[in-house]
Amino acid sequence: MTELGGARDQKWVQLTTARTAYEQQVASAYDEVLLEVAERVRSEGSIGKSDIGALLLWKRLRADSPWARRLMSLPDVEVRATTAEVVGAVCDPHVLIPAAAREGRRLLTSLPGFTRGDALASAVLVAAAPHRMAVYDRRAHRGLELLGETLSSSPGRYGRYMQLIDELLVLAHRHDDSWLARDVDLALYWIGGA
Repeated sequence: MTELGGARDQKWVQLTTARTAYEQQVASAYDEVLLEVAERVRSEGSIGKSDIGALLLWKRLRADSPWARRLMSLPDVEVRATTAEVVGAVCDPHVLIPAAAREGRRLLTSLPGFTRGDALASAVLVAAAPHRMAVYDRRAHRGLELLGETLSSSPGRYGRYMQLIDELLVLAHRHDDSWLARDVDLALYWIGGA
């Protein structure tokens, strides 16, 4: 076995062990809000203010900020027009996942609360394309570092994050083709919290 192959195998062991530990320790009901929003997005093709509010709660983020007030001041039809473009971008099967992630993230920047930081934005993108996108947070970022991957926090981070997720997903599929990007981010979240 080559050193490179051994390193890949070690990453797989870390990912699968972490994913199993996450499943054993976190209630399966935790993602109900995300799944409900994703189902509404699938049927409506866009994400409204109430869905963003639900995702804000799911991510355990604060809503008492100027951006939240600005977002709430926008008509829902305007928010949905923007998020319909986001949904189209991240769900396009003809676009590679990292490129789709970059475009979806770029489109979100026109909405208040989405110009900086990727935590809430990634939750919106996952709700829009749960089989393609992954949630970003500090723990997943730390998990990448612990796996020996480098992710800078400079602008465009989410696209680079999804590139790394995609590479880890290729590795996962060598062992278990049922893994989704969301499985990778949950494993990274667990690794990063250790």
